[in-house]
Amino acid sequence: MVGLSPRRRPSRKGSMTDMPADLRDQVKRLEEIFTIPTDTLKKITDHFLGELTKGLTREGSDIPMNPTWCMGFPTGYETGTFLALDMGGTNLRVCEINLPEEKGEFDIIQSKYRMPEELKSGTGEELWGYIADCLLQFIEYHHEGENLDNLPLGFTFSYPATQDYIDHGVLQRWTKGFDIDGVEGKDVVPPFEEALRERGVPVKVAALTNDTTGTLIASAYTDSEMRIGCIFGTGCNAAYMEHCGEIPKLDHMNLGKDTPMIINCEWGAFDNKHAILPRTQYDVIIDKESPRPGQQSYEKMIAGLYLGELFRLVLLDLHTHQGAKIFEGQDVSKLKKPYTLDSSFLSAIEEDPFENLNETQELFAHTLSIKASKPELELCRRLAELIGIRAARLTSCGLAAVCKKKGWTSCHVGADGSVFNKYPHFKQRQAVALREILDWDAAEDGKYKRKDPVEVMAAEDGSGVGAALVAALTLKRVKEGNMAGIRDEQALLNAAQVASKGTKNQAN
Repeated sequence: MVGLSPRRRPSRKGSMTDMPADLRDQVKRLEEIFTIPTDTLKKITDHFLGELTKGLTREGSDIPMNPTWCMGFPTGYETGTFLALDMGGTNLRVCEINLPEEKGEFDIIQSKYRMPEELKSGTGEELWGYIADCLLQFIEYHHEGENLDNLPLGFTFSYPATQDYIDHGVLQRWTKGFDIDGVEGKDVVPPFEEALRERGVPVKVAALTNDTTGTLIASAYTDSEMRIGCIFGTGCNAAYMEHCGEIPKLDHMNLGKDTPMIINCEWGAFDNKHAILPRTQYDVIIDKESPRPGQQSYEKMIAGLYLGELFRLVLLDLHTHQGAKIFEGQDVSKLKKPYTLDSSFLSAIEEDPFENLNETQELFAHTLSIKASKPELELCRRLAELIGIRAARLTSCGLAAVCKKKGWTSCHVGADGSVFNKYPHFKQRQAVALREILDWDAAEDGKYKRKDPVEVMAAEDGSGVGAALVAALTLKRVKEGNMAGIRDEQALLNAAQVASKGTKNQAN
């Protein structure tokens, strides 16, 4: 047959020929400041590598490199019944996970609760009370009338925390829009467990973990080649398995050089000293006006929380620009509201399939009450692409730095988060940048033509199943007598018995 092959997608750049010269000049300027060439990516990666090493060596580095006290990968034969709690930036999720005797299998029931905005700037007592109430509601619904012992809980607490013990953690600083006084610098587990006790909730925190650690563990549960867990969503972070011999700041623990330890990088804080990242004037504004100026520099250039705000700041600047104005004579009051746009707004623009950008035009009218012209829409389309491409390319620097540090020439990376899963072309753009940084195209005989040696793939449920597995691994080593990084030894031994009972009850 003739003419049935798919039509080639029209070039968007070609359609900019009708754009007025002043707007074309602005597009060119934006391309110059948002484009990151290969040599810059390599320099960032090398600097990143040095910062990873610093974080493992001493406390107080930009990248904290927090030991998690999760000291091994799952075998796939872990068993037990566990609760998992995921405290994210938007939602609170409560899960009950049963790990049966079949390898790599699990059963899960779960409920989601909205995280009220007012909690993010309220008190610690209100926060822990709300979470305890949600747990109580979940248990009463799924275990009505049952007389329960303290159920072991894996608590996914996805905020920078230092841990001398896996069942405790001191919050270093709030991220993801939280700004609650009196919590930073303190152990978050005791006030949370106090809120549980006050409400009679039969739960014991067996492990406090990060979503990146959970992502790594959950993905490794079904994939033996998994080496790094990443989150690219509201925030950004990574975790990987290190050997204690490579963690000088733990030398005093005498853990043994080959002892495994998952490191929660907290790499959103990379380059807080602003030594290497190519920040634009708009990145500077985002940092300056954020609740935590001077912190999370890397995250503010790549995380979903900030992509829409970056886009908004550029448009607002162009609206008032002397040389080239957009949206002239229009009410831009909605555009002036900080964080009125999120990454989904940019996603929708990039996904617009129409050459006349009809869906983008409707998006601007509906969300911002702005009637944009075709040239203005073309500029917005290109700006969304530039912001999305830059974010994806910068994420590859952290991945490449970890691979270089560990000497991994091939591995799997489990990634989760709204930006990774939903932002158009993010995965492809990230893969292209990894290829550039690690020089795969330069390999002889087209060695990597068919498959990239470091493959980033969708992760398993890290904050739910992963947290349960971290709790299972913790209780397993407690029963074996390995109490490194365990604070409440007897309480966790009791929790291990409760978890085992859950498995037997499920079997019966």
